[in-house]
Amino acid sequence: MTETMKVAVMNGIGKMGYTTRPIPVPEEDEVLVKLEYVGICGSDMHYYEDGRIGDFIVKPPFVLGHEPGGTVVKVGKKVKHLKQGDTVALEPGKPCGKCRFCREGKYNLCPDVAFFATPPVDGVFQEYVAHPESFCFKLPEHVSTLEGALIEPLSVGFHAVRQGDAHVGQSVVVFGAGCIGLVTMMALKACGISKVYVVDIMEKRLEKAIELGAAGVINASLTDVSESARQITKGEGFDLAVETAGTEITVNQAIEVVRKGSNIVLVGYGKTGKMNLSMSLALDKELTFKTVFRYRHIYPIAIEAVAEGKVDLKGIVTHIFDFRDIQRAMDESMKDKSRIVKAVVKIAE
Repeated sequence: MTETMKVAVMNGIGKMGYTTRPIPVPEEDEVLVKLEYVGICGSDMHYYEDGRIGDFIVKPPFVLGHEPGGTVVKVGKKVKHLKQGDTVALEPGKPCGKCRFCREGKYNLCPDVAFFATPPVDGVFQEYVAHPESFCFKLPEHVSTLEGALIEPLSVGFHAVRQGDAHVGQSVVVFGAGCIGLVTMMALKACGISKVYVVDIMEKRLEKAIELGAAGVINASLTDVSESARQITKGEGFDLAVETAGTEITVNQAIEVVRKGSNIVLVGYGKTGKMNLSMSLALDKELTFKTVFRYRHIYPIAIEAVAEGKVDLKGIVTHIFDFRDIQRAMDESMKDKSRIVKAVVKIAE
């Protein structure tokens, strides 16, 4: 093994480049992972395009990427459950383990979590990473490291399902047919919910939703969403709405199309963070709003769903870019959102 590794860095808004850094040395409770695939997330594109998400501001050079899968090549002295050669999906956050949220098991809310590609913590568009064994999850032999890289967004989908108290027999509408919308739809179906409908304005993405098992789709650019919902639900409204697009329009549509007393789960982040919502209608319907911030205790569930064939993660991947083409990977992912549903960077040659 060489002593240095290749690292892709964001050198400014819209500017990617490469550098070399020392290969990390794992601590006693860590493993060293040779990365093979890293997904490109919407947050990566936000940082790449705007240089910030809310109060998180990029200071170049910065490493993007937080959806990794790879192979263990070295283990620390105290590592017990992983060995060299194991393939793993890496949960990208390292919580403090001491705060109230960590002690309560809500470690995703830890204020001191170190999360890949969330400034000032670098991400993993690089060849190797050292990570705690407790946040590296072994993949079954028939689950690839490409799928391992996509366990991260799938975990968001399963957390949304939990937050919404989704259950068999419900009719559910998902707003947004990007990666998170599609994995949420698949997570719902993996939980036995057959009536899952998807709303978007991009026909290619809606076609992908149908391909992956949606009961039906609504193209909001061509039809009235509320009227379509009335027809689908015979006037009752959906039992649950999951909003992944992060727009004011779609959140208000969610309020309109759910039945009284139902839940709305908010997953998508808007650019401004502020929205004007139809709160009078929400109050009249006595709706419950739940929100999603990443996930907790989900990776084993998500991996099992993939291993059992309940979720087709490979099906959402529309583009795989080579590591040497990181500039093109980011540019095309940002500019061609109607065609690129999910892009992944292949790190290993």
